[in-house]
Amino acid sequence: MTTDTTAEVPEAATPPAPGVSSASKRATRGHRRLLTRRDRWTLAVMAGVPTILHVALVWVTALASVALAFTTWDGIGFDSIKWVGLDNFTQLFNDNPQFWPAVQHNVIWFVVLILIPTPFGLFLAMQLDKRIRFSRVYQTAFFLPVVISMACIGFVWQLVYNPDTGLINSVIGANKPGHYIDWIGDPHLNLWAVLVAASWRHTGYMMILYLAGLKSVDPSLREAAALDGASEWQTFRSVIFPTLRPTNTVVLVVTIIEALRAFDLVFVFNKGAQGTELLSILVTNNIIGESSRIGYGSAIAVVLLVISLVVIIPYLVATFRKERRS
Repeated sequence: MTTDTTAEVPEAATPPAPGVSSASKRATRGHRRLLTRRDRWTLAVMAGVPTILHVALVWVTALASVALAFTTWDGIGFDSIKWVGLDNFTQLFNDNPQFWPAVQHNVIWFVVLILIPTPFGLFLAMQLDKRIRFSRVYQTAFFLPVVISMACIGFVWQLVYNPDTGLINSVIGANKPGHYIDWIGDPHLNLWAVLVAASWRHTGYMMILYLAGLKSVDPSLREAAALDGASEWQTFRSVIFPTLRPTNTVVLVVTIIEALRAFDLVFVFNKGAQGTELLSILVTNNIIGESSRIGYGSAIAVVLLVISLVVIIPYLVATFRKERRS
């Protein structure tokens, strides 16, 4: 009797796919394990903490100010918050003798900044763009006031405007009894004195913005204008200035924001009294002043916020449209 015995042959191992090796498999597994649990926690803390702080200190406070603008609150206990609707805004527009002068001063602040230090900053940028000797030194000297805080600038200019020992009165001979010029106390002079100090700082800011814009101008445009026989002024008017349109937009928005948020310099000079009232000063005086009218001060802050959004939103819309087109 013959018995057929069949030997079991082990299945042949499946050959690896072409181009795939064990080293690549290890690399894939290592890539999956690139972020450990500790790395994820670290990333979450580094991204989460700044986000929470930003939301809490910016968005929550802004929304709280908008809500408090329709209430009265003395800041002592949340039980004292009372809803008054539009009464704060009605009183602000009709019964506050400081509101409209403050609005006027903010407008004057913007007009002065856009007419004096902005063109002067452009002029300085044009000169420094010519690569004159010691241009880096000049850039540092003109930009230094921008780095210094506004409070320090206010203290420096207080020394300049001092009636007794100030630089200006000493030069013009107005530091003698009976001939004093009170640059800070005189309501007809103090706003313009503060604007001189603000313009001194704003000039360096504008210089840097325009200098960055001039660096992006195509040199071939200037060469073509020179070959056509255009003068320096004609080249600037017809070639360079039109290419600075994006920079001019940024300059306009920055100047408006600077005019609206002006506070430090005026507060150091005379706390916004006697002819230097500003919207930011009114907000501070009503919220943390002696009266502590938080709802009323929040109403002024909302007005300031609305004015800022009227300027910022069109700029953001134009910027996003430009990015989509590009």
